[in-house]
Amino acid sequence: PVGPPAYGYPQAPGPYAPGQQPGQQPGPYAQQPGPYGQQPGPYGQQPGPYGPYAQQPGPYGQQPGPYGPYAQQQFPGAPTPPPGGGRNPFKGKPGLVVAAAAAALLVVGGGTYALLSGGDDNGKKPVADTSEDPKPTGTSSADVDQGDGTGGGRESDDDLNAGRKDGESKVLFLQTNDVDLPRDGADVYGPWFAGDTVVKAMYKQVVGYSATDGKKKWTLDLPAELCAAPTAPSADGKIVIGYMNGTSDKADCNQLQLVDLATGKGGWKQEIKEIGLFDILSDVNLTISGGTVTAARTAGAQAYRMTDGKQLFEKSTGTCKPFAFAGGPKLIAAESCPTGDFETSHHQLEELDPVTGKAKWTYKLAENWEVDKVYSVDPLVISTREKDKDSSWNVLALNANGTLRSSLAGGKDSFAPNCGGGFVIFGRNLEGCTGLAADAKTFYMATAPAKGSTSRTNEVVAFDLNTGKPTWRSKAPGDRMITPLRMEGGKVVVYVEPTYDKAGAVATIAPNGGVPTIVQQHPASTAEIEDSFYQPTLAWSGGRFYVVGGRVSASNDAAELKEKTMMAFGN
Repeated sequence: PVGPPAYGYPQAPGPYAPGQQPGQQPGPYAQQPGPYGQQPGPYGQQPGPYGPYAQQPGPYGQQPGPYGPYAQQQFPGAPTPPPGGGRNPFKGKPGLVVAAAAAALLVVGGGTYALLSGGDDNGKKPVADTSEDPKPTGTSSADVDQGDGTGGGRESDDDLNAGRKDGESKVLFLQTNDVDLPRDGADVYGPWFAGDTVVKAMYKQVVGYSATDGKKKWTLDLPAELCAAPTAPSADGKIVIGYMNGTSDKADCNQLQLVDLATGKGGWKQEIKEIGLFDILSDVNLTISGGTVTAARTAGAQAYRMTDGKQLFEKSTGTCKPFAFAGGPKLIAAESCPTGDFETSHHQLEELDPVTGKAKWTYKLAENWEVDKVYSVDPLVISTREKDKDSSWNVLALNANGTLRSSLAGGKDSFAPNCGGGFVIFGRNLEGCTGLAADAKTFYMATAPAKGSTSRTNEVVAFDLNTGKPTWRSKAPGDRMITPLRMEGGKVVVYVEPTYDKAGAVATIAPNGGVPTIVQQHPASTAEIEDSFYQPTLAWSGGRFYVVGGRVSASNDAAELKEKTMMAFGN
């Protein structure tokens, strides 16, 4: 069945007005400044990367936020990270292909997208270029430096729990960077979880740590820089990461590597086949659903079997081609269909069989309405926007058969989902949005703080997925900010954001709303540290809360090795 077209909300005069703060989203779902770290998806998946804090062009662009741990702190003297924290996809490319990029704007997505240049490699430290890359190698816990668990050069006698009061959780560990990085720094991918192991990746390493004390359990070295990773692993604790096919400026992001999160062992390797002329200019979007990993680029997508890397199917022919996927319990493809008109775009959504790639249903959006994000896969909740109209934003819920379930009625509220790593070159990353959660009947989203208020506080609003109407609201405690993390035990898990003098906390909201109940209060004595992470990714797993820096960058090597990378709390 084909669902009816999705139409946006009427473009009301307020609150959008000339002179409005750049990046602020007008209309019923106005996005206010205040980036949240990437969180577990609404369907229980763990947080993930995709250039976690790229400034997304268009109506959903996140501007630096002034509150809580989400202010876009800049390291003193540090180079300004490039948009998206990524490399320059054009640097070193053949002139013919680079010149052809303009033509790609006419064919990708049925219209034009803003083009990010990424990072400039000129400032990087010298790296030896080799024609033959070494092979990734896994290292067991017996082969790596275990450290003292306090993290990357931190003094072992610096007791972070010395000032802890009754009722406050413990600081399990605080880590600092121990990797020599290029001058412009590197994005952090993850974290992912497998049993008592927490895994994150950066630059040329994937590393597993003890979830309880932060000690290294294993390290997997890669021959070149990481360039892609999925939001969530497979159910059996495997991921497939993407890395460059060399270390020169002409290298392409086309190498895949299976990684076992529990052991750190590298499995099969596969090269992503170039389908079209503009593939080498396109970022790679990796998504895992069931036993399949998909790799989407400009000209289409390829799917591989997680067990052995065998290609299952390719989506590069036909009228409509997928430019990104959302995974987990279902494989959802966002597809662009040619219109023959530069001014017109046509998008559709499909649920694909993860083994065969065949469509189970198709939902066609109205002309010039585009798939922006997938907030939840099961139930399916998507964000759509009207092409070139910042004030038109619509959040839709679809039934299991792909028909329209409801359109959320935002009313006069402004909402603040953060999709920090949401834009890739010539395409979109559908996953990784935060500040929201979902269960079978209800969708939960955080509001933005009220404009003009002396205190920064917000609410979580629950929407009935069958009607699209709000059913209850829960206000943040103590004039603070809260953001939903995930669902757990039928309750909404939220993070009460820290300030420089007030520690953060994890709380839950009952299915019928009410005042948030604190389940883990972090120590006031470490509030300033908790509040100071650069572009943090937040994760709640196994009763422990993790804050992971989204990017590591500093002005010199000494400062680089002092940058905080991960902090964990537990009761």
